[in-house]
Amino acid sequence: MNLNAESSTPIYIQIAEWIENEILADRLISDGKVYSQYQLAEMFNINPATAGKGLTILLENNILYKKRGLGMFVLEGAKEQIVKKRRDEKLTILARDIVMESKRLFVSDEELIELIRKVQKGG
Repeated sequence: MNLNAESSTPIYIQIAEWIENEILADRLISDGKVYSQYQLAEMFNINPATAGKGLTILLENNILYKKRGLGMFVLEGAKEQIVKKRRDEKLTILARDIVMESKRLFVSDEELIELIRKVQKGG
């Protein structure tokens, strides 16, 4: 993956998301060692402190854990946690957009719920 320096998403967040993607793709597994901040800095040609900040986010969000003197490792259950977090965030954004648009179009709550049920059934 290439980091996008032009993106509004900070580089350290992109690093954290890249590691999450590696976990989702099973390239990093539970209790498996994760790249060090220096390895990430070399891989992406960034400052090690920036890479370290991305790792710290994942540490604080209980995706990674630290073994003193050995580095960082993937916490058991991290993959499931990432899936849940992304589902929750994505669906909340989509639901908010749908509700706002339905209000602009004067669609009642009942009509919106019926529309969702219809779509769920393949209609």
